[in-house]
Amino acid sequence: MRTFVIGDIHGGLLALEQVMQRAEVTTEDTLIFLGDYVDGWSQSVEVIDYLIDLKSKQNCICIRGNHDQLALDWLENRHDDFDEEMWYKHGGKATVEGYAKISSDKKRAHIEFLENLQDYYLDDQNRLFVHAGFTNLNGVKWEYFSKLFYWDRTLWETALSLDPKLKEDDLNYPKRFSVYKEVYIGHTPVTRIGKTVPVNKACVWNVDTGAAFRGPLTILNVDTKEYWQSEPLNELYFNEKGRN
Repeated sequence: MRTFVIGDIHGGLLALEQVMQRAEVTTEDTLIFLGDYVDGWSQSVEVIDYLIDLKSKQNCICIRGNHDQLALDWLENRHDDFDEEMWYKHGGKATVEGYAKISSDKKRAHIEFLENLQDYYLDDQNRLFVHAGFTNLNGVKWEYFSKLFYWDRTLWETALSLDPKLKEDDLNYPKRFSVYKEVYIGHTPVTRIGKTVPVNKACVWNVDTGAAFRGPLTILNVDTKEYWQSEPLNELYFNEKGRN
């Protein structure tokens, strides 16, 4: 029995199928998905279909990403504070086009799936899995605003800027990095710092390797840190623009 964490998928079903095959995932394995299943490539609907089916076969933990929440807001017609133009520019257009082709029954099943996504998951080894991050110095249980779980970038930005020589018992060491054994995130692609593989800074592991753009999708064994990757998404979807 292995535990895998999977980075942001962004409608790239071909990449998801590829990493599942390359890691030789079985029904005995636990899968933790870090969110952002939709928006970007053309198969957002198919990705959610795949995850719904997968959850019926094995232990899957599906975390809420900011794009998943945006898609849910659109599906439930929450227009009061919904910036549709911004969403379209960041991959929402492909999601809208996908949902134009499905039945109302399937759409309701997808709404239920999106509504039941978890804000975070904390395992029995004190390892935290969250889409973006958290800001409360005492951890996720004391976070004031749940949106920060799927929008915050300060956790990753702080991890990147941290002096690696700084020890955990130093008064200047960020308290957030002392709460959990490890923290696994997506949301901010490591391609922004010129990487296409998982990056570890302090206790934070960033598994978003840029699948929304020109990077691969990554699946990582959280115990061994071995990982497998798909081909770059722009090559798998060579006839699409995606979010490039």
